[in-house]
Amino acid sequence: MTSPPLGRLGSGLAADVPPEQRPGAFDPDHELLPRASTRRALVDSRPIGAWILAGPALVVALWAAGSATGTIPDTVLSAPWTVAHTAWNLALDGSLWSNVWASAQRAIVGGVLGVSLAVVLALFSGLTRPGEALIDGTVTIYRAIPALALLPLFIVWFGIGEEMKIVLITLAVATPVYLNTHAGLRGIDRKYVELAETVGLSRAKFVRHIAIPGALPGFFTGLRLGATVAWLALVVVEQVGASDGIGYLMYKARLYGLTDVIVVGLAVYALLGFSTDLLVRFSARKALSWQSTLAH
Repeated sequence: MTSPPLGRLGSGLAADVPPEQRPGAFDPDHELLPRASTRRALVDSRPIGAWILAGPALVVALWAAGSATGTIPDTVLSAPWTVAHTAWNLALDGSLWSNVWASAQRAIVGGVLGVSLAVVLALFSGLTRPGEALIDGTVTIYRAIPALALLPLFIVWFGIGEEMKIVLITLAVATPVYLNTHAGLRGIDRKYVELAETVGLSRAKFVRHIAIPGALPGFFTGLRLGATVAWLALVVVEQVGASDGIGYLMYKARLYGLTDVIVVGLAVYALLGFSTDLLVRFSARKALSWQSTLAH
């Protein structure tokens, strides 16, 4: 049996097949992947930089437009230029800075105590069964109670002095930090625990080299929430028996219907909260530089 001529059937190589007969040449169901250089990214992970101010700037622009057209009356909400003039006057006479410093002191002290308490409780609860049994359920129950509902009880226990304010801010900050840090600890892959046991790591080295790095993403998430909650709690506690602070300044302005001073206080709280959040995000980006995520 003679083989057919090579020139008639071809060599069987792809180069000998006509283009219109090649697999997927004109088959609409056969999609070839585009080259990496021309492929469009599914998610834009570039840092936004100063564009993070675009949203707040849009809100201020709409506010200014509403005030200029009379859509937002001054009796309802003072115009941005009126608020800016009031803030300037308060800054010149020193009352703004003294109240900002008083509020910042309470937020810093309560925040540091809250974060420290949350980390200790999360480590004990996340790495030991007795700790989880004693702490996690208690924190879950406390989380279901509104902070404002505890204010009358705290006033009875601690009075209306600085102790009540610091305790309330501490507990408000500790809750989100604990929850997220605990979730980060419980989410550590068991393979790392088995590896630590195999190489004979002590508990202290395990906590330092595995537990803490593994919980850092959750910790920073909780820290961002805790920093915001600290300023929210400050608004409440500074309107109860306080003699200074931004909340006290807003309380006095409410008594006399000074909406411009109230908005100045809100703007200060917003700026402090926004600045704190940017600081935490920057710290997280530096501490978690080893992660390959959309945020890094």
